[in-house]
Amino acid sequence: MVRTRAWTVRRWLATAVIGGLLVGCGTTDDEDGKAEAGKKTDVRVAPIAAARSVTDVHKVTVSTPKPPERVVCLVALCDDMLAELGMTPVATNSDLLGHPGFLGKEAAAKIPKIPGGFLSPEVEAVLSHRPDLVIGLTDTHGKLAPALKGATVFWPVRPGSWEESVRYLRDLAALTGRTGQGEGAERAFREKLAAAEKKPSDRTSLIIFGSDENFGVATPGTDVTAGLFPKLSHYPWKGRGVEGGYSLEEILAREVDVLFVETLTFGGPAGADDSLAKKLAANPLWKRIPAVKNGEVHEVDAEVWAKGRGTRSLGIVLDEATAKLR
Repeated sequence: MVRTRAWTVRRWLATAVIGGLLVGCGTTDDEDGKAEAGKKTDVRVAPIAAARSVTDVHKVTVSTPKPPERVVCLVALCDDMLAELGMTPVATNSDLLGHPGFLGKEAAAKIPKIPGGFLSPEVEAVLSHRPDLVIGLTDTHGKLAPALKGATVFWPVRPGSWEESVRYLRDLAALTGRTGQGEGAERAFREKLAAAEKKPSDRTSLIIFGSDENFGVATPGTDVTAGLFPKLSHYPWKGRGVEGGYSLEEILAREVDVLFVETLTFGGPAGADDSLAKKLAANPLWKRIPAVKNGEVHEVDAEVWAKGRGTRSLGIVLDEATAKLR
């Protein structure tokens, strides 16, 4: 089966985070989901101290001679964290900030875009913005590190869970000295997640992503957003390896009640003709899924749901998901 570019990039995001997807051993999908759902969110927030050097959750040490002010974002998590800290990047390659929950389209359009896109950002363009910090995804942008060395500080990140996203936020708050903003953003997210998990839905939900019939299933452990869903609903899905996935037959057998669809496109937001759900509608099996029959298929903003992975994006996901799962 030929994989589309959108499917490949979405899967790349997952494998880059995990360092290779692993198939669960010795437990069922339901057991994994119940274990995750049983972990209650701690709403306590430890104080953040300003620092000139931090060692992140993956043991990467980042040091800056002064609080960074000119930040270039090569991954949407960076845009998300800056927004939470009351900052904006001097340049980005993400469309996340155009979402109304961030800056909105008009303000976001004023921020320069880095040529080359997510996979191949141009080093010369990055350096032209005189950044004192560049944040990118480890496996995707790590190859840029030698070219950036000596000219700026490069921070490779790879969030694999909401907890790791929070750790990254805390570290950036320490480096920038925006400790109060960091603590406030973390507290708001923790409280929102704790409130949502107190009233989980008994319905079965599913997140799929892609650009055509070669779709993928977002799974906890390989997808930060999907990692929230065992706390919100019955979410019986787990990673099956880089080439593994779920068929429509398997999805039909699970009797999905609420389905969230991330349509991935390149060069702009998804239009009506791009809709993954619309393309899957031609498949007879799709029409038999309870969520489809009952009008519970919800197209979501892939910039937020698939790429954001920070506390503001995940807070938006919680708001939208809990409203549909009731």
